[in-house]
Amino acid sequence: MLVLTRKSGEKIMLGDDIVVQVLQVTGDSVRLGIEAPRSLHVFREEVWVRLNGHGARRPDDAPPADGRG
Repeated sequence: MLVLTRKSGEKIMLGDDIVVQVLQVTGDSVRLGIEAPRSLHVFREEVWVRLNGHGARRPDDAPPADGRG
């Protein structure tokens, strides 16, 4: 696993079209912003586990994230 240290406002580039930005750090919580193609599905781990644990569709069949997760 690659481990990086970033401060609020700093970004990490993943390839040519994915950007992860640290928006806010409060206590032990980090708020991230993710810019990615709509075809890339982004899940929080607990959502991923729930989807996979209940026989749900594979992530590449799921609808794109709408920012509410």
